[in-house]
Amino acid sequence: MKIVLQNLTKKFPSRNRKSHEDVVAVGDFTFEIPDGKLIGLLGPSGCGKSTTLNLICGLIKPTSGKIFFGDNDVTELPPENRGVGMVFQNYALYPHLTVKQNILFPLENLKGKDKLSKTEMESRALEAARLVQIDDLMERKPSELSGGQQQRVAIARALVKMPHVLLLDEPLSNLDARLRLQTREEIRKIQRKTKITTIFVTHDQEEAMSISDMIVVMKDGIVQQIGKPQEVYDNPVNLFVAKFLGTPPINAFDGKIENQTLYVGEDAVMDAKGVLDQEVAVGIRPEGFILQENGPLCCKLNRVEVMGRDISIVSTHGAFTGTAIRSIVDAEHSRHATGEYVHFALKPKKVLVFNKETQERIYINGNQHT
Repeated sequence: MKIVLQNLTKKFPSRNRKSHEDVVAVGDFTFEIPDGKLIGLLGPSGCGKSTTLNLICGLIKPTSGKIFFGDNDVTELPPENRGVGMVFQNYALYPHLTVKQNILFPLENLKGKDKLSKTEMESRALEAARLVQIDDLMERKPSELSGGQQQRVAIARALVKMPHVLLLDEPLSNLDARLRLQTREEIRKIQRKTKITTIFVTHDQEEAMSISDMIVVMKDGIVQQIGKPQEVYDNPVNLFVAKFLGTPPINAFDGKIENQTLYVGEDAVMDAKGVLDQEVAVGIRPEGFILQENGPLCCKLNRVEVMGRDISIVSTHGAFTGTAIRSIVDAEHSRHATGEYVHFALKPKKVLVFNKETQERIYINGNQHT
């Protein structure tokens, strides 16, 4: 099912007594979600991603704009008539019901032409349980299940209705790190098998990038960038997106372009042909550093952290805007990480330059993918 969001806006009344301006939770969101794809809605707390999901689901109504499922305008349609399956952060399972009864619950409420026989309901419930690999837990209560198993029950309950659209609102946040990794892989596998158009809300950028066909990065209710995960990582449109994506995060420095040369502090690190002299912000991905004895970027060495195949060099620089620079380099080059200072050459494609005031991307050397 293709989903089209057309100038979607949601405003809430201000609770600030001094300001009566409405709070814009989602602002003029226009996007077409292709049929059968998994889309990650990504951003910090309060960015509007869960509000967008609730608008698509029908739990809240937009202030303006329209929502289409296929060619059908569903903007005013109640949630129960949209053909949507929803999985919440807290799973919302009924504690007094068994796994089987929890999965069956949505089917038992179907009426009219949609009403199913008991045999049909049980067959569909078993099929959904098998899909998420909990068919051997059908007689247990939620209290007898692990967090990961409860999460699978919630997904099975959403899938049993055979929805056109599956909406997942931070479904992994209550799981430990190992279970999160395992369960997100399962969600991707289920989505590919069912080919249901899925929207996955998370603040965890690694989670979103690992399973999404496309990601939507949001900030303060406004869409910042939409694209394939790797494309957005390699080519962020502004400093916010660059900082939000990546583990470890991008290293941000104060810099300048002077005489067609890019400076980080006073270190001339790269050519910047054709770019006007100006103050800039410079972002360098952790993997963008090359240990080099006479490299142009000179940093004060704090320590070296061994990571096996790679090493993480922790250092400082007068123009750095954070607390410590993290550079991921091949362990074979660790011989250069000695003494009080360490020198780096930089990989041009991993150096991102931004306007100091607007924080919008500046493309240097005519390359859209620097």
